[in-house]
Amino acid sequence: MYPALVLFFFSLFIVYSAWVVLFQDVGSYGPYLSPFFSPAVNVRVGGFLIPPALWVAWAPLAFRLTCYYYRKAYFRSYLWHPRSCAEPEPSRGVYRGERGFWIFNNLHRFALYLILIQTALLVYDAVYALFNHQQLGAIFGFGNLLMVVNVICLLLYTFGCHAFRHLVGGSQDCFSCHATRFQLWKRVTVLNVNHETWAWVSMFTVWGTDLYIRLLVNGVIPHGWWN
Repeated sequence: MYPALVLFFFSLFIVYSAWVVLFQDVGSYGPYLSPFFSPAVNVRVGGFLIPPALWVAWAPLAFRLTCYYYRKAYFRSYLWHPRSCAEPEPSRGVYRGERGFWIFNNLHRFALYLILIQTALLVYDAVYALFNHQQLGAIFGFGNLLMVVNVICLLLYTFGCHAFRHLVGGSQDCFSCHATRFQLWKRVTVLNVNHETWAWVSMFTVWGTDLYIRLLVNGVIPHGWWN
């Protein structure tokens, strides 16, 4: 069931993301800005608007695609690799691990640097929406709650990342020589233990936040103080 559920929900998210990135030009409603469109970039070439999300979506895509948890997930679901080392590989050639085509996964730590910047921008977006919600006629709305929850979940996912854990202290051979980094490493390890959980939760919060803003933009949800 696990590989099947991964295949189902990841595929839905990929299809939804592709639809937003390629075919949606609007990603904001009042002070709300979709995580797919942050930072907001609008470039026209010969009068044609390049889909704004194209400038943004590649960074989280690179980060999640090369993430250690997501590697395990798509290897076991899309590529049908067994969940246990005790299970033999299917008869389809020699298993080469993450070499050859999959060597691009080594870019994960560089994707982390990019996503740290984008996450900081999402924090700014959430704070900006909180302080400017009066544009919608109230001090606080449901969209504010979604944006705050989303950015918290993304922070927990990002700061629990294996590459971030390595960055703060995992590269040290002597923890007693670097007490401060050791303490940071231990705190990041607490998040890392639940990295799979935050990977899933943050995927759904990104999805839910964009969907809510999109429903407002298209008038499916009527304007009101609760927005």
